[in-house]
Amino acid sequence: MKIQGTDIERAEMCGIFPATVTPFDAENRIDETAMLKLMERGLSEGAAGFFIGGSSAECFLLTHEEREKTFAVAAQMKGKTHLIAHVGAIGTDEAIAYAKTAKSLGFDLISATAPFYYKHSMDAIAGYYRDIYEAVELPIVIYNFPGNTGVEFDLSNKAIVELLQSGVIAGVKHTNRDLYQLERFRNRNPQLLLYCGFDEILSGAEAMGCDGAIGSTFNFMLPHYLKIWDACKKQDRALALKLQYDANIIMEAICAAGLIPSIKSILRMQGNDVGAPRRPFAPLSPEMEEEIAQILETHLVK
Repeated sequence: MKIQGTDIERAEMCGIFPATVTPFDAENRIDETAMLKLMERGLSEGAAGFFIGGSSAECFLLTHEEREKTFAVAAQMKGKTHLIAHVGAIGTDEAIAYAKTAKSLGFDLISATAPFYYKHSMDAIAGYYRDIYEAVELPIVIYNFPGNTGVEFDLSNKAIVELLQSGVIAGVKHTNRDLYQLERFRNRNPQLLLYCGFDEILSGAEAMGCDGAIGSTFNFMLPHYLKIWDACKKQDRALALKLQYDANIIMEAICAAGLIPSIKSILRMQGNDVGAPRRPFAPLSPEMEEEIAQILETHLVK
C-alpha cells in the first residue's frame, strides 16, 4: 500500500530513523563531511532512513540558510535511503519555504511542529498544515512535541480529525509519553504512520501499534535500539524490557547532563567528531564525559 499522494510504499517508511544531529566545525559552520560520515554510519548499522533538521539538529538555533544547507547535504544520500525533512516554523510562510526546498531536493516526506509561541486555535493549526501541503503537495508527518511547543492536539476537534483523514497528513512523530494519545491518533486514521519520538518508551509505543521510531540517541546507539525493536516484533518481552532498561539508564544520565551536548560528546568518543553544540548549550565537563563513558560501557549493547 502506498502513502496517499506519493509513489512510496508505506512499508518503506517503517522502522528506526535517527534524528540526525547537525555537525559544526571549529568555526561553528555546518560540517558537511562529518554529517555525511554520520549518516553513512547509520545506514551501515541498519537505519531505515533519516529525520533531518529536527530538535536533535538544533534546528531553531540555525539560520534559514543553515537549515536549508542541512537538507542539501542530506539529499546527497538520496537513492541510498529514505529522508524526512523537518520544516516546522513559527510562521506558515517560513515553513512553506523550507518545504519547497525539501521537495526540490527529493525528500520523501516532510514533517512540521505545530506553530508555537502564539496560542493558536486548533482550526488555525489545521490550516497551517493544509497550507504547507497545498504549497508543495508532499504529505506531512506531524511533529507532536507538546513539551516543547506547548501545543496539545485536540483529537476530538472537528478540524483536526478532518485534517488527519484528509491525505494531507502521512503520519505523526509522537514525541510525547502519552501512549493513549498515540493509539487515538491511530483510531482517527488507521493508515497513519506512527513514529515513537521518545526513545525511552520505544517498547511501550511498539506495543501500542507504532510503525517505527525517530530518535536522537539513535545517532550513537542505533544497534541497541534495533535489538529492542526486533525483540518487540518477536514478542520477546523479557529481552525487550531488559534492553529498554539499559537504554533508559543511559537516557537518564545524558538528560541529566544535557541531551544534545551529551550526544555530541558521545559521538566524538566513538570517532564521529560532530563539534560542539551551539550556544546557549554548553559542552560537557571532562568529569561528566567520564561518568557517561562508564555508563555506556556497562549498559550499551555493542
